[in-house]
Amino acid sequence: MLSVVDDSDSLLGELAEVPPAPEGLLELVTLVPDPRKLRGKRHALPGVLAVALAAVIAGATSFVAIAEWAADAPPQVLARLSITGRVPSESTIRRCLQKLTPDGLDKLFGAWMWLRTSVISGRRVICFDGKTLRGAKDAAGNPVHLLAGLCQYSGTVLAQIAVGAKTNEIPMLRTLLDTVDITGAVITADALHCQRQTAEAIVNCGGDYILTVKANQPTLHKQLKALPWKQIPVCDRSTEHGHGRATKRVLKACEVAAGIGFPHAVQVLQLTRTATDRKTKRKHTEVVYALTSLKITDATPKQIAGWLRGHWSIENQLHWVRDVTYGEDHSQIRVEGGPQVMATLRNTAIGLLRLDGHTNIAKALRHNARNPHRPLKLLLTS
Repeated sequence: MLSVVDDSDSLLGELAEVPPAPEGLLELVTLVPDPRKLRGKRHALPGVLAVALAAVIAGATSFVAIAEWAADAPPQVLARLSITGRVPSESTIRRCLQKLTPDGLDKLFGAWMWLRTSVISGRRVICFDGKTLRGAKDAAGNPVHLLAGLCQYSGTVLAQIAVGAKTNEIPMLRTLLDTVDITGAVITADALHCQRQTAEAIVNCGGDYILTVKANQPTLHKQLKALPWKQIPVCDRSTEHGHGRATKRVLKACEVAAGIGFPHAVQVLQLTRTATDRKTKRKHTEVVYALTSLKITDATPKQIAGWLRGHWSIENQLHWVRDVTYGEDHSQIRVEGGPQVMATLRNTAIGLLRLDGHTNIAKALRHNARNPHRPLKLLLTS
């Protein structure tokens, strides 16, 4: 007969010796303001937030799932999460999380993640992109849209902010940049953010930008297209196979001293992508132009092109994971601050797991779901 070894006891023994990490997440949640009135409070907010974080690390996708995780967690685990006595119910968890100030929570958790991320080739590279939470509505009934900044190297969210119905991503990116120190950092963004004011704001804050130029800037796009590219030598060639096609990339770069008329732009990149379907042999060619404030002495064209490609890691490492692994688009949490708070908890869980060395988030969630001591250990040692 096969015997199954339960590692809960041994892990619990380890946890007994593990003190909370200095300035760890369990200490951080004590700084979150409690919006509730004193009368009738049975559970302190730090305990409720800690339980919610642990449950989301274990794969919880709703307030009900968080409450169920808490109800099943051993008393020793709950005690380390500052929950003693009665376990918080679903209604308690829902009321606590929905009434939080989401942007404030994002700022606090983002600052914590910022201190734990790394640089690429001596620089911090951050990609910014927005995502609408399907089905979620704000107090006025408008869709909830969030703009987030992701560290390309670690795959962790460093900043996030809600984009109100009366504005859009363009000015909110500048607002979000004011909340972090981007000195020496490289900011990547899609063509929507190829704006003169945005470029000025990034450079004035001490950072550099890499911005894609498309048809939303017709005059600028025409200028870049008219450069003498046939006379400019190729910087790099590469071929990639996958998804039933072969993709060839040809990179050219050109320094510009004047004449472009875009603030602080010193280099223009032309990236030609040719995708060939293996079965039909049909070819599709796309030419992409990008502007950057990085000089040739700051970074090579190949490095810049790599960071430009890395911009889409925010789709693969964040938006896709939240949509598919956490089922965010099917979430029934749709009112008050709940949708953004849950998005923040998911961002934080994803970031913690990536910093812990996990590359497959779905697998990591299953690993943590099997034993409630595991998410606790991650929170204690982060």
